[in-house]
Amino acid sequence: MEEKQVNSYTQRTLNRPERLLKRVIRGVVFIGLVIIALATVVAGIEEVAKMLVAQTVTLGDLLLLFLYLEVLAMVAIYLDSGKLPIRMPLYIAIVALARYLILDMKSLSEWEMIAIAGTITLITLSILILRYTSANFSKN
Repeated sequence: MEEKQVNSYTQRTLNRPERLLKRVIRGVVFIGLVIIALATVVAGIEEVAKMLVAQTVTLGDLLLLFLYLEVLAMVAIYLDSGKLPIRMPLYIAIVALARYLILDMKSLSEWEMIAIAGTITLITLSILILRYTSANFSKN
């Protein structure tokens, strides 16, 4: 019986630095997420202010606001579950590429447009593969 108590005490002592390190990392992640969320809100407010001053709303503006909302949703999901679904950044990448394609279409060459469209297609296929594998091979 005493041997088990000594081993559990030793195990708790050895795990203490590891637990402290995990707490520090969680704290840094939380602070980073708060900074990301605040910066995203500020950027969204600035974008809305620009639209109000210009008294016009373009598709680029709407897509940019959508990107901001997706980033905030990703932060909220991470804070709620402690996990970051890999599909969220992929959705954000698709919208960002679509926005780039829409706004800079006149200055892009044909090959650049094809490359961007191909990238969007590859990301979309990646999302489909992720959804299929998570639905069919998930342990949950």
